[in-house]
Amino acid sequence: MKRTFPKIIVHLLFWIGVWFFFYYFFSYNSSDKGYVIWFANLLLPLTIAITYFVVYYLFPKFLFPKRYGRFVLFSFYTLLASSYFIVVVIYGVLIIYKRFDATNIPPMVKNFFFILILVYMVVGLVSLVTILNRSFTTDKRNKELQNKMLSAQLHFKEQELYYLKKQIHPHFLFNTLNTIYGLALKKSEHTPDIILKLSNLLDYILYQVDKPRVSLKDEVLHIKEYIELEKIRFQDTLNITFNSNVIEGDIQIAPMLLMPFVENAFKHGARKNGYLEILIDIRAKNRTLDFCIKNSVLPSEVKEGSNGIGLENFRKRLDLHYNGKYDLETQITDEWYSARLTIHDLNDFNDG
Repeated sequence: MKRTFPKIIVHLLFWIGVWFFFYYFFSYNSSDKGYVIWFANLLLPLTIAITYFVVYYLFPKFLFPKRYGRFVLFSFYTLLASSYFIVVVIYGVLIIYKRFDATNIPPMVKNFFFILILVYMVVGLVSLVTILNRSFTTDKRNKELQNKMLSAQLHFKEQELYYLKKQIHPHFLFNTLNTIYGLALKKSEHTPDIILKLSNLLDYILYQVDKPRVSLKDEVLHIKEYIELEKIRFQDTLNITFNSNVIEGDIQIAPMLLMPFVENAFKHGARKNGYLEILIDIRAKNRTLDFCIKNSVLPSEVKEGSNGIGLENFRKRLDLHYNGKYDLETQITDEWYSARLTIHDLNDFNDG
């Protein structure tokens, strides 16, 4: 109702303006103002009827649905009907006001084609405004719909990323707590040290992991702390090689992106000749990350896809942040399971 009332006022003011427009043109070179007023009064309702018929019937029923053939046909019928009624108005005023006396009538009123053009100038103006307004409204709705879709996609990605992270944390905590439990039973002197290291890692998981980005340097540091925890658990049955170049402090990545690979190496690796062997290599240069990890496996225990939370979840996280900008390759041989992750252009990062 609030929108309808101003719209009615606008229409009313417009048609008042059209009436004065008719009066001005038809009174040209004429002193018979009464005839002009009569003619404008009868021509205006006809113009209003034609305009609204075109705008509110022909456009929505034929033009906008792209039924162009019918639109042209009915437009032609409308032109014929309007021509007939314009003639009726011309002769109607002549009969009512002049009693068939055609002398001294305004010259502009005599020209049928001029009147027809004048009427359809008004129809064309209103039609143009209607089409432009519809185009603007459609574009606005499309943009709003796109924004809603982007917002929904962003929300979905945030939720998906949240649950993917939650899938990772329990595995890590379960393994570490089992280690602490075993050491506590043995009353090992390493128990306080491992609790302290776990505390640092929990701080990283509970607070840092919720950030969209973390320093690659911090990620590597916590990987080293995790390895130290596992060294205590495995004691003399672990043979691990860790290589990393000097990483610049401003390089950032998604949190807990590399840690699950390391965790899975310990979880699914197997001892050969009494040792679990793990090789880790991390290189970051020219905004490109090259991460490679290998762990020993037993041929009899190798099963495709037996990689903890699974490659599918790894790829989902990578797709969320580095879609189209990473390569992830895995390989299983008789003695080794290896994974290699390369991320190109670390600066081009999707926070969603």
